[in-house]
Amino acid sequence: MKKLYINIAVFYLSLLSLHAQPTQVASAEQDTTTYKSRKLNLEEVNFVSSYYHQNGNHSAVTGGIGTERLSDFANTIDIQLSNFSKQGRKNTYLFELGVDHYTSASSDKIDPSTISSASMQDIRIYPSLSWTSLNEQTGNSFGFTGSFSSEYDYQSVGAAFNITRLSKDKNTQFDFKAQVFLDRWSVILPVELRDEVGKGYRQGDSAPRNSFSTSFSLSQVISKRLQALLAIEPSYQHGLLATRYQRNYFTDGSVQVEDLPSARYKLPLALRLNYFLSDHYIIRTYYRYYLDNWGLRAHTAEIEVPVKFTSFVSVSPFYRFNTQRGTKYFAPYGQHSPGSEHFTSDYDLSDLHSNFIGAGFRITPPKGVLGWQRLNMLEIRYGHYVRSTDLNSNIFTLNLRFK
Repeated sequence: MKKLYINIAVFYLSLLSLHAQPTQVASAEQDTTTYKSRKLNLEEVNFVSSYYHQNGNHSAVTGGIGTERLSDFANTIDIQLSNFSKQGRKNTYLFELGVDHYTSASSDKIDPSTISSASMQDIRIYPSLSWTSLNEQTGNSFGFTGSFSSEYDYQSVGAAFNITRLSKDKNTQFDFKAQVFLDRWSVILPVELRDEVGKGYRQGDSAPRNSFSTSFSLSQVISKRLQALLAIEPSYQHGLLATRYQRNYFTDGSVQVEDLPSARYKLPLALRLNYFLSDHYIIRTYYRYYLDNWGLRAHTAEIEVPVKFTSFVSVSPFYRFNTQRGTKYFAPYGQHSPGSEHFTSDYDLSDLHSNFIGAGFRITPPKGVLGWQRLNMLEIRYGHYVRSTDLNSNIFTLNLRFK
């Protein structure tokens, strides 16, 4: 990618060196090599587009029965700029803008009397801006991120801080990240329950959902072929955590909107091992254990084996397995007990196991994709997901990188 700025100072120093005495050449060359531009340079632009489609028969909107058909078309673009400070630290600025458009058949069941209501389809817009300051000699860095997201009934404002520390031999790395998201819901209830006086929020109320999370990770180069990473990511949510337009049916024939505790503590633990088998094969493995105070427990294992056919072409098949013990508040359609304090028929919170399989294809030709020098990389990924609760989905992703 053509730089936005031409480094005139470097060019000027180069001219001086041509006319200097031999004893001055070394000094001039040293100045040139240590010079770092303080003007903004465009490093790269990434464009990612994906299409997701799912089918199932356990919609939470209709109490655990009914279609879960949903389609989502998501597009994001990020622009990465950089310069150097007076102290020689590298500043990186990343601006990202995402736009999703989705259609959901079950969402239209909130008010079946309407056809193609606003709840059936929606657009989500989510810009973010981050800044990172890096000491290239030590590898240490820190940064901040601000974000915003808006859709029909939901707005979110986020902020994050991250810091990275490297050992002197660069074989050990510690990362810390803290995030906060302050969200607001516009409460929507099923049409037949909007006039009932019950507990909690009512139709049209504005409700908070705030999330606070931290992430600690330690990565270690164990040998020339083996790298490991250990991560722990505790988080806390508070506010309206139930989705109020989801129905729950009880054994006595009554129906109520979903009700869940207003606080949730989560604790994921993860281990990643990467083994560089040869110049052409890498084995990437990942395991994650998850628990929370709603009683949900989950194990996730994943393996990906990128195969590099040449320096510029690779294929990355992957497989992920997940098994989950559901929350104690879950019950299927018509099986909730009257008098229960909290209840849900959302199958995302039920006992389940799932399989996700797919592959990615990536090319980085030295003369650019299709001969276009600025298009540095093209990647296509496909994944097929099957869940034991009769949900299945497919996702296609296209990633283009311009430099």
